[in-house]
Amino acid sequence: MLVLKAQNQNKMETNQQDKIAITQALEDLYLKGIYEGDIDLLRKVYHSGTLVFGDIKGAPYAKTLDQYLDGVKNRVSVKDSGKPFRGVIISIDVVNSIAIAKLHVKMYDFNYDEFLSFHKIDGKWLVVNKMLTDVAQ
Repeated sequence: MLVLKAQNQNKMETNQQDKIAITQALEDLYLKGIYEGDIDLLRKVYHSGTLVFGDIKGAPYAKTLDQYLDGVKNRVSVKDSGKPFRGVIISIDVVNSIAIAKLHVKMYDFNYDEFLSFHKIDGKWLVVNKMLTDVAQ
């Protein structure tokens, strides 16, 4: 016998509130921070122990948060470069205090697919892991 139960409305509302909070963190801190090269904004969205992994044009990429932010600080920002920039949030999935966001980010001459792992710590959604790969358009 198939038994169906109604979803918990409170859980659905909380999940939607969490997705809104993550979306806001991505737009106001993460995407704005990488566009402007503002590491102070980026530090607000990253957990201090975040690691960044992936590949760029087929070459392996692995950095600590400090190494990554040092690179952001010492490059010409996308804003100042005159190069195209576009960040699109593809999806956000939330389960309890963890979440994953998939983004497509066009910056400089790159097109990145990114997976950002979030954890809700002290009521705040923070990126705890970043994975990226350079893809064809």
